[in-house]
Amino acid sequence: MNVYIITGASKGIGFELAKQLGSEGHFVIGIARTISKLDGVKFIRADLSETEKLEALMDEIITVFPREAVSFTLINNAGMVDPIGLIGAINAEDITKAVALNLTAPIILSNTFIGALKNFKGVKRIVNISSGAGRNAYEGWGAYCTTKAGLDHFSRVVALEQGSAEHPVDIVSIAPGIIDTGMQETIRGSREEAFPLLDRFIDYKEKGLLSSAEQTASQLIAFMENEDFKTVGAIADLRDF
Repeated sequence: MNVYIITGASKGIGFELAKQLGSEGHFVIGIARTISKLDGVKFIRADLSETEKLEALMDEIITVFPREAVSFTLINNAGMVDPIGLIGAINAEDITKAVALNLTAPIILSNTFIGALKNFKGVKRIVNISSGAGRNAYEGWGAYCTTKAGLDHFSRVVALEQGSAEHPVDIVSIAPGIIDTGMQETIRGSREEAFPLLDRFIDYKEKGLLSSAEQTASQLIAFMENEDFKTVGAIADLRDF
């Protein structure tokens, strides 16, 4: 049995990943602030920005792992684009929450995941959902760009470390492209003075250039199940596959 742990599983890409993987008969654990009902998916309610609780959360998850598991995959999908605004004009509390959710939470969950499964000899994978914003600078996205860049570099470090592990964890930080999710609604609802590229993202929607969450989840699953997963390196873009 293949075990998947998915953060941000109540909506968008996370929901579609949980839905599709659950329907395939995998053992799926969805973590989210709101609980959804999906066949084959066990949901755990948690606010990942409360980082002091995350080690205990992963310990709770480990207790429900089926003994017959042959692989474990952690998908760090939860994230937020807020606060949107130029540096010097955004709220400090919002910055703290963005860093906690987008970067600190994936680091802690990955750290606990790797430690707990150190002696497991089967397939172990961590998939961090990144963004092109982590590889390019955009005005108004100081917190988002920075946290996604940090997630990319964290993945590089883990990949380097796991290269010498006895039972290594494969890790990749993958940018999925521009997806029609609630995050895009948040972006389109921002002010132009806070986000100078606003018109570009409105055009993406009006011209039908956004991928669906369903389609993106399907592509991600195919990517994860591909035998070449181990060879792509720590950083990837879904649109290249």
